[in-house]
Amino acid sequence: MTRWQRLGLTTAVGAVLAVGATAIVVQALEGSPEPAKTAQATDAATPAATDDPARVTPTEPAAAVEVEAAPVLSAPVAAQLDYLLAHWQLENYNSAEWGVLGENDCVNFASQAMIVRGWTMDSVWSSPKNGNAYDASAAWRSSTAFMKYIASTGKATALTDQQRDQVKVGDIVQFDWDNTGDRDHTGIVTRVEKVGETITISFAGHTLDSDYRSVDTAITVDHPGGTAYYWSVP
Repeated sequence: MTRWQRLGLTTAVGAVLAVGATAIVVQALEGSPEPAKTAQATDAATPAATDDPARVTPTEPAAAVEVEAAPVLSAPVAAQLDYLLAHWQLENYNSAEWGVLGENDCVNFASQAMIVRGWTMDSVWSSPKNGNAYDASAAWRSSTAFMKYIASTGKATALTDQQRDQVKVGDIVQFDWDNTGDRDHTGIVTRVEKVGETITISFAGHTLDSDYRSVDTAITVDHPGGTAYYWSVP
């Protein structure tokens, strides 16, 4: 091979090597399209990590229910309530002074409480206080007669069970179990609870001895269909 032939071969090989190197550099700079597509697919399938805290699903706050505070009792009403709670049980009846009307002592007991409250006896409503309840007047020991006595004297204001918002501790509650217009039972209100729009009334009484008997239980469970009435005492 002549010197000129060797020179031509060397030049050709150099040119080939130069083109190949250029292609490699260009490919490195532009990057391969296939790996880019693979990376893009991977990013779409896997959410990017984040340091943000997880969102909490908002919830509606529970509505506040208003509970009305019990009013402060006057001295006469406090004395009346103390008497009721001291003598509502059979073993603590004040029978030495007022006697007991067998199984119908409710009005006798309510009348005693009204005396403690400050009412005074008269010719229609009275008891000799001699330990014999049967010597007392009809208005002292009969629920219906007691109702008529209060209505005629104006000592209290009549309220229906739909006027519970006006009932207070110390008021008189009466019941008509069979809705015939008379009164079958009498007690004295010992608690009035107001929670939101609901008013619950409890009372003390004899016959079915109780200190905080529910009016609602009395007219729905004990005597279904019965009706409650009240006398608001000033």
